[in-house]
Amino acid sequence: MGHIDPTKEVFAQFVADDRPGPVQMLNLVRLRDHAVYEDGRESTGAEAYEAYGRESGPIFRRLGGKIIWQGRFELMVIGPSEERWDHCFIAEYPSVAAFVEMVRDPDYREAVKHRQAAVEDSRLIRHAVLPAGDLFGQIPD
Repeated sequence: MGHIDPTKEVFAQFVADDRPGPVQMLNLVRLRDHAVYEDGRESTGAEAYEAYGRESGPIFRRLGGKIIWQGRFELMVIGPSEERWDHCFIAEYPSVAAFVEMVRDPDYREAVKHRQAAVEDSRLIRHAVLPAGDLFGQIPD
């Protein structure tokens, strides 16, 4: 069974750590071949995920969200060789509060039904923004 939505416990941890500054969210998304909607409508996973983007996009942008990086998955160099991701990107939000406001927005809650229908498995990993370095192991405090 894939990971689609955060647990209540993890979301509570996310909300509780309302530190100042931007939040970057690494998204790894694997889509279903055929979307699974509760109402039985027919769609591919890709079509459902596109609907999620169209409907959630205005809310994401209104709250200051932006995609700061995306890439096309090519090869798992380290990790399970059978693992693949259809969408890989980093979304940045101006604050924890902006992300929380997005997921609590009634229109977003409608849009996320498309994501839930589309996604087979995913990872959403929160990061604090740090200055870029030029060597491995240079991790600022």
